[in-house]
Amino acid sequence: MNTLARISTAAGNTFIYWVLLFTALAMLFPSGFTWIGPHISILLGIIMFGMGLTLSLEDFKAVFKQPLAVFVGVAAQYIIMPGTAYLLAVGLNLPPEVAVGVILVGCCPGGTASNVMSYLAKANVAMSVAVSSVATLVSPILTPALIYLLASQWLPVSGKDMFLSTVQIVLLPIILGIAFKWILKDKAEEGAKILPLVSVIGIVGVISAVVAGNKQNILESGLAILGVVILHNFIGLVLGFFISKWCKFPYPDQKAISIEVGMQNSGLAAALATAHFSPITAVPGAIFSVWHNISGPMIATYWAKKALKEEERIKQENVELVS
Repeated sequence: MNTLARISTAAGNTFIYWVLLFTALAMLFPSGFTWIGPHISILLGIIMFGMGLTLSLEDFKAVFKQPLAVFVGVAAQYIIMPGTAYLLAVGLNLPPEVAVGVILVGCCPGGTASNVMSYLAKANVAMSVAVSSVATLVSPILTPALIYLLASQWLPVSGKDMFLSTVQIVLLPIILGIAFKWILKDKAEEGAKILPLVSVIGIVGVISAVVAGNKQNILESGLAILGVVILHNFIGLVLGFFISKWCKFPYPDQKAISIEVGMQNSGLAAALATAHFSPITAVPGAIFSVWHNISGPMIATYWAKKALKEEERIKQENVELVS
């Protein structure tokens, strides 16, 4: 188990390289990955089950210690990202399938990668986990409702079907994960050590399937969709930061909320798109999965270096005071 845990940790630390590698392989050899397509929802369910295995009451302490900050983080996620997606779709006159795909990404909760980025950025990790957990738990209600509200003008949307899919992909697996952790206790915690590996395999599988099934669409409009995705992600990161700054939250909280707002569970968006719309609708989710795992480490590295410089400055001031 220790060897597998080390492999899992290594896989998590090199996640973006696996994403880029298999994205390229799916473009070069699409027939080797299209078979994954019908199983995308199962892969996401396994990842959500793993999230359930890691949840504990400790993760929700921040909800009670900093209820306003957590509320702002969740609210900003479900207002800024869907709203930005809608404005980009209208303002850029996106094709219907692409518009709905971008909106799907915006309406999903934050991804678990945001917690890792918050840790690397020296942000408030406890609050990041709380925001991710709460946003995910309310997603079966808010995600279908927002998709129905914002995307119906482009394509027919069944709120009921979206709700059932989100419950099956997100809520039920999380509840099962929590139940398994409660029943198995220590064994579940040992098993949780391999979850980074499971998550990497799951997300890489989802992205590979979407890319393989949409090779031609990506070749024709991939750069344009990438531009929209970068803009969407950037606006989320910036507005998340400045809204929390306007609320006068501590700097580590500002960083955590920024990352939570900007990084989405785009795998869920791809799964919902595959289940309910045309294949090209899943492309923004797949591209977002690749991009936010590039932008996330970039901003986390910037903030980590900035925090390190601040620590060194404070140490130097303390030395000068002592001397």
